[in-house]
Amino acid sequence: MGLEKILSIAGKPGLYELTAQTRGGFIAKSITEDKKIAVNVRHNVSLLSEIAIYTYTEEVPLGTIFQTMFEKEDGKPAIDHKVSKKELESYFAEVLPEYDVDRVYQSDIKKIIQWYNLLVNNGITDFSKAEASKDASDEEE
Repeated sequence: MGLEKILSIAGKPGLYELTAQTRGGFIAKSITEDKKIAVNVRHNVSLLSEIAIYTYTEEVPLGTIFQTMFEKEDGKPAIDHKVSKKELESYFAEVLPEYDVDRVYQSDIKKIIQWYNLLVNNGITDFSKAEASKDASDEEE
């Protein structure tokens, strides 16, 4: 499963997997607890595949950052997201050296590391976007 089915829902802890659509929204399943919840149009929902991080030159997709972290950590979880601000910023600078320090806040870095650890701990390590895998299958034909 790639990031195109993983959701962050404002006001709800953790990450969710999109499982089904309903007339007024969709059903999402918690990655950690296997609890299903109904999500309607009033919830602020973000697909992880659509999130990008500011750098000084461009916006880098979250999947690319996760992939870099995955390679850096050899497939293991990263540092704890509760470490000091200095440690968080230093770690993130190793992962994405050109990130825009004025527009990427500590809370963003903390959330990225927390999400990465949550995904890796639950066996989700495909950080590519659907378009990238589609392009690869088109090339094979």
